[in-house]
Parts: sequence; structure tokens; C-alpha cells
Amino acid sequence: MPRFAANLSMMFNEVPFLDRFDAAAKAGFTAVEFLFHYDHPADAVGERLHRNGLTQALFNLPPGNWEAGEKGFAALPARFADLQQSLRTALPYAKATRARRLHLMAGIADRKDPDAVAAFRKSVKWAADFLAPEGIDVVIEPINPRNVPGYFLNDFHFARDLIGELDIANLKLQFDIYHCQIIHGDVTMRLREMMPMIGHIQVASIPSRNEPDGEELNYPFLFDELDRLGYGGFVGCEYNPRGKTTDGLAWFKPYAGAEK
Repeated sequence: MPRFAANLSMMFNEVPFLDRFDAAAKAGFTAVEFLFHYDHPADAVGERLHRNGLTQALFNLPPGNWEAGEKGFAALPARFADLQQSLRTALPYAKATRARRLHLMAGIADRKDPDAVAAFRKSVKWAADFLAPEGIDVVIEPINPRNVPGYFLNDFHFARDLIGELDIANLKLQFDIYHCQIIHGDVTMRLREMMPMIGHIQVASIPSRNEPDGEELNYPFLFDELDRLGYGGFVGCEYNPRGKTTDGLAWFKPYAGAEK
């Protein structure tokens, strides 16, 4: 049975961020993930997490100035020092939450630019080396160009090939089914092919990015497929609720309280 992690950046927005840990646990989630939480002290985040008996499945490294359109630094040759600092900023949060995987964002860059490709490879290797002694995986996620135009890492094949070439033990693929369906389609076959390198999975309906309970994909089939493939990681619920978060959790009821 899949282990679902509530995305606290997108779900339970009816309450302030730190109170979302309580709300997620009350709704039956045993794990959480979130995007950017750096305006809250690491100890406060960890305290809310552990008070509720939750597991931290994932969070993102600092992306830069999100409001100004920055989406990470990894593929930006001139921002390597910022990339390094983002990892130093994130590490206390990883320790406070005992997170075992962090999402490294690539940034806005042209994947046809050899300098951007070289910068991304360098950043990925440095991040993996930095986090390895802490027992933490780096995950990289292809993001579709409709949601984030110009994002460097917008192809699952490129990510697959890079992970294979670098062959770093703590470098994994973050497989967001929503993004894969928009970029490539043929989600089931890609899950089967890439499962050995997948470190985290995320879900949402397509095309609306709401609860995974309809529209293009048959999510009950895909959830069963994850079991058939022996996936033991978390499935992040990175979707925008249509209304109140708890009103849209009928799809989740069969899985509530799954083992951490």
C-alpha cells in the first residue's frame, strides 16, 4: 500500500503553516512534505513534526528569490556559491526533521547550453557529496514547461541518463506523475523503466492539478502498480485542493494511517 505524504505547502492552507502538521496527522497522514519553509526556525518545524508522530518525506532546497521567478541555481554557472549556501541553509532543517531526501532545483536555463549542462552536473555531484555523510539523498525532478516555462530540467529521459552516467549512490529521481504525463505520457511504462532510480513520487490530477481522483489518469491502477513494482518510498500529494482540503480526501480514505 502506498505511503502518502501530505504536501503542506499546497494542502491544509486553511490554517497557518505550523498548524498544518496537526491537521495532516488528524486527517490520517503519517508523513508530510513541503516546498519552502525557511521563514520558520528549524527547531519549530521539527517540533511540530515529531509532536504529531509524522515522518518528513521530502523538502526542497532554497530556490532563490521565488517571487522574482528564480527556481533554483543548479544549472546556473554564475550561481554555484548560492547553490552551496542553499545546502548549508537546508541542513539544519534536515537534521531537525530527520529528512532523508532533499529536492535540488535546477533553475531557469537552456538545456541546449553546454555551460548550463556542465553547471548542473557539477552542482548535482557537489550536493550529493555534501549530503552523503548525513545519509541524505539528493533528488532531481523534471518539471513540465507549461507550469514552469524555461525550467532547465524538463525531460525525464535527460534526468534518467544523467543519474545513470553519474552513478552516485545517493542521487535519485523525483518522479512526479503529473509532470511526466504532461511532458511524455505513457506513465506506467516509464515507472516500470525508471523504478530502480526513483527516490520519491508525487501525484496530482491532470490537467487541473487537483486531487488524484479523476481526469486523465486512473490513479487506483497506478497506486496498485507501485505496489506491484515494490516501491517502498513515499508518494507526495503535491496538488491544489478544489476546496477545503479535508473535503477532498475521499480518495485517500483507503490508505489513511499507512505504515510510516
